[in-house]
Amino acid sequence: MSALERLRGILGEGPYRVVPTRDAATPCLEVERAELRELARRLRDECGFESNTFVTAIDRLPARPRFEVDYQLLSISAGDRVRVRVLLDEDDAWVPSIADLWPGAAFSERECFDMFGVRFEGHPKLERLLMPAGYEHHPLRKDFPHHGIEPDRLYREWERGRARGAS
Repeated sequence: MSALERLRGILGEGPYRVVPTRDAATPCLEVERAELRELARRLRDECGFESNTFVTAIDRLPARPRFEVDYQLLSISAGDRVRVRVLLDEDDAWVPSIADLWPGAAFSERECFDMFGVRFEGHPKLERLLMPAGYEHHPLRKDFPHHGIEPDRLYREWERGRARGAS
């Protein structure tokens, strides 16, 4: 039995739609933001996906909606994976956090927030993970300049702050 057949047997036909992918062994379920938490909970509790292996985003600029947030879940007991996808508009780029369902997702959500600017509502500590706290930009967005954003000014500010802290 394929992973998709197993999922359909448990979940039925909705509220998701199956998205064709190159990797036929890992089904991809696209869901509306409002349905994400309930689908995630059911995948964990009813389908046996005990591990979230990653949360990431894709900037699809110039496509609309602009952002795609992808979750990959692993069922060790059934030996299969599933991806869940949510599409988001640029001016409304948020999804509910799943960090309470899979605590390991907390860092992936923070990285997504840091690099793409996607907000995870209900996250226990949504703050920058890789970039400094005051950094105003999101480096993995397609409209981020290849040459960076005023790096010399930012480095000088950070160095002044570090020097004040050392005195």
